[in-house]
Amino acid sequence: MKGIRRFGKKGKLSPRFIRPFEILERVGQMAYRLALPPSLSVVHNVFHVSMLKKYVSDPMHVLSYEALELQLDLSYDERPVQILDRKEKVLRSKTIALVKVF
Repeated sequence: MKGIRRFGKKGKLSPRFIRPFEILERVGQMAYRLALPPSLSVVHNVFHVSMLKKYVSDPMHVLSYEALELQLDLSYDERPVQILDRKEKVLRSKTIALVKVF
């Protein structure tokens, strides 16, 4: 289709909305510079207002974090809290154990 930007797959079912990105700065009156991931490095990071969707806030979307205790060399120890899920991925000649840790 003419005038529609396609990211990732091509064709009729290609996504027109990818996901929310952080706005870095306002460029002019009608454009914004977005923080895009490295996978979208081929896409120009300045978008017109008409191409953006309004973010609808969700109270469940609030991220909670704990303060990190940094060591002198600015490293920290990461310890798993709980194992949430286990499963095995079976390939042709081997089996890989997958563990989801919180």
